[in-house]
Amino acid sequence: MSAVARKISVDVATAPDHGEALRIAEALLFAAREPLAAQELAGRLPEGSDVAAVLADLAEHYADRGVNLVQVAGKWAFRTAGDLSFLLARDVVEPRKLSRAAMETLAIVAYHQPVTRAEIEEIRGVVTSKGTLDTLLETGWIRLRGRRKAPGRPVTYGTTPRFLEHFGLNAVDDLPGLEELKGAGMLDGRIPPGLSVPVPSDDTTLRADEDPLEDDLFQPLPLEPEAELPEAEPDDEAAGEDYLSQE
Repeated sequence: MSAVARKISVDVATAPDHGEALRIAEALLFAAREPLAAQELAGRLPEGSDVAAVLADLAEHYADRGVNLVQVAGKWAFRTAGDLSFLLARDVVEPRKLSRAAMETLAIVAYHQPVTRAEIEEIRGVVTSKGTLDTLLETGWIRLRGRRKAPGRPVTYGTTPRFLEHFGLNAVDDLPGLEELKGAGMLDGRIPPGLSVPVPSDDTTLRADEDPLEDDLFQPLPLEPEAELPEAEPDDEAAGEDYLSQE
């Protein structure tokens, strides 16, 4: 037997069983409470397994079934097939809803991050109550990123992987653009000329105009100044407004 033939024979003999890797990955994803990253799966599969091929094969296998293997926030999870979700609606606890103010604030953070409270208020045109941001922080959909290098050093906000998971997004740039919003009827014909929807980015790297929050451990910081705007919104979260669920 030639050297090449011997090498091929050894490689085949020592290659991991793809079928077994599929079964293990399927079991891990089925039992997981949260989506799993490819790297997490790689650490649990037989050494040398082709994780990308395993995930691709599983996704293809479940493509036409009642549950699908989908990628959310860069990780993998089983989800009910979209065209069957209505069958489960009666078995789902009535979702709690966010106020309109909180939904508007969440959308601004998602599209304009990193963004400060004053910048949110400038975009919305009304003062944002503390309860609105507190509610979004409690859901785990937004987080404190850093502090703007500006007078008062206001906190900057951004979205989290949990936001992506909840809304079924693989990445924040999967959010709809201007034309998609028009097509969905979410923008009417009275759109101001020149209106544009920013391309969102949730890059965790602090930008040139941001300082890390860790600086707070070493020196006291002044309070963030309140914006002086003509209209204020009621603190409807404090009055018992509920959380939104799209699942």
